Amino acid sequence: MKKLRKLFSALLMLAIIPLLSFGQEDDQVMKARNGKFALTNAKIYTVTNGIIENGTVVINNGIIEAVGANVQIPNDAEVIDCGGKEIYPGMIDGGTTLGLAEIGSIAEANDYREYGELTPQMQALTAVNPNSVAIPVTRVSGVTTVWTMPQGGFLPGTAAAINLFGYTPDQMYAGQRGIVMNYPSTGAGRRWRRLSEDELKKRQERALKQVNDTWDKAELYAKLQNADDLRNYPEIEALVPVVKGEMPLFIEVNAAEDILNAIEWVKKRGYKKVILTGVSEGWRVANEIAKAGLPVITGPVQAIPTRESDNYDAAYANPGIMSKAGVKVALRTMESENVRNLPYHAGFAAAYGMGREEALKAITINAAEILGISDQVGSIEVGKKANIFVATGDPFETATKITDLFIDGFKVPMTSRQIRLYDEFLNRTPGVDKTKPVIDIKKK
Repeated sequence: MKKLRKLFSALLMLAIIPLLSFGQEDDQVMKARNGKFALTNAKIYTVTNGIIENGTVVINNGIIEAVGANVQIPNDAEVIDCGGKEIYPGMIDGGTTLGLAEIGSIAEANDYREYGELTPQMQALTAVNPNSVAIPVTRVSGVTTVWTMPQGGFLPGTAAAINLFGYTPDQMYAGQRGIVMNYPSTGAGRRWRRLSEDELKKRQERALKQVNDTWDKAELYAKLQNADDLRNYPEIEALVPVVKGEMPLFIEVNAAEDILNAIEWVKKRGYKKVILTGVSEGWRVANEIAKAGLPVITGPVQAIPTRESDNYDAAYANPGIMSKAGVKVALRTMESENVRNLPYHAGFAAAYGMGREEALKAITINAAEILGISDQVGSIEVGKKANIFVATGDPFETATKITDLFIDGFKVPMTSRQIRLYDEFLNRTPGVDKTKPVIDIKKK
């Protein structure tokens, strides 16, 4: 059976690989290029310093060198006239499996989950596939940075921030990692309905004991780390930076009761860098989250309510309710193939109470600050990396087109597998002759 499965996977990959270059001639390969660029006559949404009308952005050696309405354009810069267009900082998705998952139906094409409940030492960055066909599809939609994270188990691994351009994972690395933890749930959904409340409680207590035992060991390991006879324990050693406050801990938690329990757990542990993720019922306990001072990465926004009794728009309104309560909120899609839809998740959040300005922050500067990379990306400021895009209008609108894209200062080609297929079938050669009769397969 295993041999048949491997043979099927191999045959399927052979069928898919030609599609990756479909419609693209060898002599027409477009590559990203570095240099000095001046984007002129644009409406610039800096995010942190307001909106600049008819402004200019100068990019040099990968860095934003100048921003403003009266910027001196260098003589050696390539000028790109953006008349009538808008410039935004590259969007940041706060939770994906992009680069770790390729073809959902083929196990060999997915590398976001390890065997076992305790694998925090597993690094998502090392598993990132820079050649994933989903990456160009994502970045041409204006998403330039993502938080790619492992899944499964209660400590599934170490997530990483990556920029969506590069030939190796190290080239893509955006400078931050974090431990992912799935907080033990009180139980919800169909799989738990047959269990009594007592059984659910006992199940959670057992899981929580396992979590606490692991973190107790990590705290002890941190105290004894310099001892000569200390046993090598990679699973526990990976947690030490969180104990020391050197690395953030991302706690996945969704049900309202679990959120409150997680907040209390963080208080007891005293860990300094903690972010709540998921938080689909955050709207129920928004004030408590704000009081605890914990930032949140929530999403997907385009989702159904967690309970049948909730309003249809519970997921849409969730980010706005938390934001208005004083919680710093970033958004995520939790996708691998459709991370490109991040601006539309933000658009829904904006329309259902968050407002456009806060929704834009939730996928730019807020996300950058929560992930710990705001010194590099998240806004258009002098000295930051040139992760920006030029659009014909509001990126939250589906009719808007992204015309120019820069990642790490490289002008990235506006192409992807989907664009190439669209262009190929838009002008088919040979075309379809509608005058010919349709073949009746049944008669054949």
